[in-house]
Amino acid sequence: MTQLTQAMVETALSSYTDPYLQTNLLDAGAVQSIQIDGDSVTVAIHLAYPSDYLKDGIAQMLQVALENLDVCQHASVSVSWAVSAHKSQNSVEAIAQVKNIIAVASGKGGVGKSTTAVNLAIALAKDGAKVGLLDADIYGPSQGIMLGVAEGTRPETIDNKWFVPIEAHGLKTMSMAYLVTESTPMVWRGPMVSGALMQILTQTQWGELDYLLIDMPPGTGDIQLTLSQKFPVSGAVIVTTPQDIALADAKKGIEMFRKVSIPVLGMVENMSMHICSQCGHAEHIFGEDGADRLAETYQTEVLGSLPLSKYIRAQSDAGTPVVAADDCSEVSMMYRHTARRLAVVLARQTNVAAFPTINVVDE
Repeated sequence: MTQLTQAMVETALSSYTDPYLQTNLLDAGAVQSIQIDGDSVTVAIHLAYPSDYLKDGIAQMLQVALENLDVCQHASVSVSWAVSAHKSQNSVEAIAQVKNIIAVASGKGGVGKSTTAVNLAIALAKDGAKVGLLDADIYGPSQGIMLGVAEGTRPETIDNKWFVPIEAHGLKTMSMAYLVTESTPMVWRGPMVSGALMQILTQTQWGELDYLLIDMPPGTGDIQLTLSQKFPVSGAVIVTTPQDIALADAKKGIEMFRKVSIPVLGMVENMSMHICSQCGHAEHIFGEDGADRLAETYQTEVLGSLPLSKYIRAQSDAGTPVVAADDCSEVSMMYRHTARRLAVVLARQTNVAAFPTINVVDE
């Protein structure tokens, strides 16, 4: 009589290809243990990205694949996950209990960077991760409005030294908008802006976080340099739209992060197409495949493409981003797929680069 063997179990497990790891779980190193007892088998799977939403489905599919073996009468599959810490510079001190800092950036304004940042953050939280969101746009903070935080809300303080982040939609959040009124213009020079970012980041009691997403201001100025020099940024995500003028500025953003040895984890192409609500016709208003070409040039990848959608805009204005409003809608699932791909790319980052030495020569 044929008995259940390790090789049979591994063959059955190999039949499932993880859509985010883009390989089977054996080749991905995600099979933690296999225990065979007669005609029964117990398998433990461990994933390196947030998987609360997916793990039960994965376990069920693997169980069916194993019990389809003629010699397997019972299979038990458990799926766990954990997020590891990554940092891009050895010499920079990490923020206590924050595993990964991810900069969400753009070369220019108006490409939907803040909308992308808040929905990616909520998507990661929906999959079980502990997530923080920092609005680093000191001059024009918008996350308070997008998260539905009432005007005039102020963070509590501990010992007049630490800010307690404001929680919204499962996120721990901080923004300059919580410290000033909406009508207060930030008429500050560069050093003051950089100092404000330093203070908000280091004097906020973030607690234990898997990811801290930072909604960066557009461009490549003081805040970008301060962040890259003073904090152990794990990676950056570049948000762009398909038209050539936006892609030209996105190039500058990619080049900036490369010069300071921060890996670009990928790109998000926003407003990639418009789908008519009346007839369903899809039109690439701002061009087509621009982010794909740029990603190929810089050997990175497009993590996701989002449509130009009135629903996305309306939900952000209402203070309930689309992923928070309906996490299973078509648009929300696009953000959730993008967030998982981001988490997987980050999990694969293993090389830690030393921050380059900058020498100023007076000639």
